Amino acid sequence: MAADQIPAISDISRPPRELVDALAAIGSATLASELYHKMGIRDPQIRGPHPLRPGRTAAGPALTLQCMPKREDLYNETEYEEPERQLHRHVLYPTQPGDMVVVDARGDLGSGIFGEMMLTYFAGRGGAGVVVDGCIRDSAQAAALDIGIWVRDVTPNFHAQTNIVPFAVNVPIACSNVLVIPGDIIVADDDGVVVVPIALAAKLVELAGAHIEWEEFSRSRLAQGGDLRKYYPLSAEGEAEYRAWRHAQQK
Repeated sequence: MAADQIPAISDISRPPRELVDALAAIGSATLASELYHKMGIRDPQIRGPHPLRPGRTAAGPALTLQCMPKREDLYNETEYEEPERQLHRHVLYPTQPGDMVVVDARGDLGSGIFGEMMLTYFAGRGGAGVVVDGCIRDSAQAAALDIGIWVRDVTPNFHAQTNIVPFAVNVPIACSNVLVIPGDIIVADDDGVVVVPIALAAKLVELAGAHIEWEEFSRSRLAQGGDLRKYYPLSAEGEAEYRAWRHAQQK
């Protein structure tokens, strides 16, 4: 396939930024819990990728990259040969401020999907973060960039040096065996990476906001030596006390 034969790559629909920011403020742990308890999404976590630099939170709609096993008759370029055939570049081209890039790299530990230069481009475009079920390279330089990065590991190898190649952009992917549809909202922090289906995002903010509020009340009582059996989760007695506290807070 010549570079001019690469299929047209679709962009994604992006949600209002205030919705993304609200999800980011809630955090992955509460989102995962509420998706399970209230929305029937049993396991929204992309397991495996961990923060390259702890202490960051990143959230945004997903640009997706699918990798497949390498077959040399179809893809045998070296690192800089025919760069426009290399679809890991194309997932970065549509980047808008706040976007997340999510890569199904098949858990491969021998291919550095992105390096410093490509991640610098992504950061310069305003990208929020990258989640790779696999590796990046140039890890020290990448960690210094103003983006969040979640990876399984790091490697000195380039993206197609060993076992996999970038195969499709902005298609549904199975990232660490979790379905990610382009445009789904990704929330990543020190606890991990959670996929929020875009159709559920607004309702999730509403439900998780209520969860955060009662946890704030419970936390204050537990910090004062309150009974765990009463305050976490709220017993009937604790619920009545919480409602009185909430009423007072609203006043």
